[in-house]
Amino acid sequence: MKPSPKVIIGVGFFRRLAAIVYDSFLLLAILFLAAAILLPFNAGNAVITKTIIIPYYLLVSFSFYGWFWTHNGQTAGLKTWKVRLQTLDGQPVNWKHVLIRFFAALLSWFLLGLGFLWILADKNNYALHDYLSKTILVFDDNNLR
Repeated sequence: MKPSPKVIIGVGFFRRLAAIVYDSFLLLAILFLAAAILLPFNAGNAVITKTIIIPYYLLVSFSFYGWFWTHNGQTAGLKTWKVRLQTLDGQPVNWKHVLIRFFAALLSWFLLGLGFLWILADKNNYALHDYLSKTILVFDDNNLR
């Protein structure tokens, strides 16, 4: 008989929410910088067309999260709240995980936040994007000293 796999308990809703708020301020500053980079190419107007600006901002956001998630699994908000992103088997995330998690998290937001609120009802504190990407936010044991 095979031993059952170890189930990792994720970080709770309020700690995740605090990290999201923290990272949102950093991401907003980066998006302002990204808009400023476009100014010389659009006669000084910060807004281009929605068909260009929305994918551009998604690419900048994806790059922000992807770089941090693939480098030690922590954005500044996650590091502040002593949380780290890893795969369900305890490994560092790769760009495939990032791609799935990022767009699954967007889906969670588009579902009026229900994908995040799922954490409150899930016995392992998993969100919709945790299940879809096979990644999880855990307490960072190295950062708890």
